[in-house]
Amino acid sequence: MKKLVMGAVAAAVVATSSMAAEYTLKFSHVVSDNTPKGKAARFFEKRLEELSGGKIDVQVYPSSQLYTDNAVVKALRLNSVQMAAPSFSKFGKIVPQLALFDLPFIFNDADHLHKVQDGEVGQALKDMVTEKGIVALDYWDNGFKQFTSSTKALIEPKDAEGQKFRIMSSKVLEAQMHAIGGNPQMMPFSEVYSGLQQGVIDAAENPISNIYTKKFHEVQKYLTVSDHGYLGYLVVMSKKFWNSLPADLQANVKQAMKEATAQERIYAQELNDSQFDEIKEYAKKTGKLEIFTLTPEQKEAWRKAVSKIYPEFYDEDAIGKDLIEKTIAAGK
Repeated sequence: MKKLVMGAVAAAVVATSSMAAEYTLKFSHVVSDNTPKGKAARFFEKRLEELSGGKIDVQVYPSSQLYTDNAVVKALRLNSVQMAAPSFSKFGKIVPQLALFDLPFIFNDADHLHKVQDGEVGQALKDMVTEKGIVALDYWDNGFKQFTSSTKALIEPKDAEGQKFRIMSSKVLEAQMHAIGGNPQMMPFSEVYSGLQQGVIDAAENPISNIYTKKFHEVQKYLTVSDHGYLGYLVVMSKKFWNSLPADLQANVKQAMKEATAQERIYAQELNDSQFDEIKEYAKKTGKLEIFTLTPEQKEAWRKAVSKIYPEFYDEDAIGKDLIEKTIAAGK
């Protein structure tokens, strides 16, 4: 009898494990598994499979195994891949309003940022992306940007005058640098280290994770903790795939994403803190890097200098006055 029972249990296990999932969700991203985005993608995979009772099989493909961020938006539209988390800049042509996140000193801190992302403004931006045929699910953090320079420590806005700053392709970032007398230079990320090392550019703006992993702190003399801008990712899904899911599974996706987003923010902050500790240790050991943190008064001086560019983006085809004003109001 015992053998029969054991045999029945074994058969049930085999039957359950061999039951094919009803849906396969391929999640493509460009970073490694041990990054905040990579860890959050794995968290999402486990959680959605649990919530859906195995009906959705999530397959995560890290490190550009399937697509680069430049190619993934097209792949999502074709449903060749079901999910991705590209940086905001990859949506610049279809939803220019996402450049809101490029505006300098518009967010007081992480709480203000997340309040905006989780509120009316964040939803409005997601709706704009969804209207373009890709379902926008949520925002994931990379982190706030800091200034580095080889020429002069960036403490006051006037310190930027004449410095050649590497920037990403962005009209907002170009205007930001012009507002402080800097000389913006668009340059691919892969060329920044050698550009700084050889003096082709003097300065840059990056989150701590970029500074640390690409060793920019080793080819710059000054680092200013300014938290002046933000870099993040938008997690998106193929509309065709989303529409194929019944309401209960769509609810499972939303719940798993909500939990994964909360985790991703924790991972991002933890990594930022630990990597900044490493940079401080390097500065202490070598004496080759000076680190400054802007005081609230100094930040206010920067905000005054750069916020004059905001009206340049009031046009609805740029960012829009309403979105900018609501973002500022959320921090008051």
